[in-house]
Amino acid sequence: MTLRTVRIATRSSELARRQARMVETGLGQRGIECELVPFKTTADKKRVKPLSEIGAKGLFTHELEVALRKGKVDCCVHSLKDLPVDDSEDLEVVAVLEREDPRDVLVVNAVTQADGLASLPAGSRVGTSSPRRRAQLAAARGDLEIVELRGDVPTRLRKVDTGQVHAAILAAADLIMLDAKQRITEYFEPPHWLPAAGQGAIAIQMRREDDAMRAVLAPLDHTPTAIATRAERAFLAALDGGGQVPIGALAMVDAEGRLVLHGFVSDLEGRDFVRGAVSVDSSLPEESGRALAADLRTRGATSLLIELRNTP
Repeated sequence: MTLRTVRIATRSSELARRQARMVETGLGQRGIECELVPFKTTADKKRVKPLSEIGAKGLFTHELEVALRKGKVDCCVHSLKDLPVDDSEDLEVVAVLEREDPRDVLVVNAVTQADGLASLPAGSRVGTSSPRRRAQLAAARGDLEIVELRGDVPTRLRKVDTGQVHAAILAAADLIMLDAKQRITEYFEPPHWLPAAGQGAIAIQMRREDDAMRAVLAPLDHTPTAIATRAERAFLAALDGGGQVPIGALAMVDAEGRLVLHGFVSDLEGRDFVRGAVSVDSSLPEESGRALAADLRTRGATSLLIELRNTP
């Protein structure tokens, strides 16, 4: 490695590599050479088991962060929604790239021929591994069969195509990144249907004390995306919610040009939702996220969270 080569840790999937190459391209435009260093994470190695059975925290990031701490790489590239919200004493997110479409989408197989969620026949099998998506799906269509769906995006699309499921819920950003936008049958519109906090955003993580790397990476930060996702992640952190708790959050600009954070927490069955919204102070986005979490807690979210944590 030369002084001008930045070693970028990435997951080994095609989607993750494409995300890392976006960072590589951004740095390359400033004459900085990069080397992608791929890793298999716990989630990549255990694709058969449901995420709830192998523990959700750090499943998609741990191996990359270990390499970063040991100095084997200079930075990590993550899907921001996969990065735990816990503050780290030695690592930090230095930049967030401009956000791609944050919405969830429905992909339906050709045989089913439905043009959206409303027209799926009763009893159709819909795949997802996300408790947040399961809860919203159950609330919208309680007559569907929700099936655990693991694997990278191409694997999940193959399961749709081969009829293992009639449809699947995925992130629009992932399909767009993989040049598979044409597979989208329906977009789920917020705030009625909310994505995960940080969905559609790519984060660059570095060692907190590495000032030289900060100077290299910080110019890639997209301020509007950073403000929105900081509010979303603060909301998630204040609820102490991880990937196995049904929590949705999205900061979006309303008709009057204001940035508004929408959020919810629900039970696993999608029967009980606590929702809310708050205007985001762009100078203090984390405070806005914490304020929304506090509001939801006063209206029943705390008891829901206690029940969820006591669920086997």
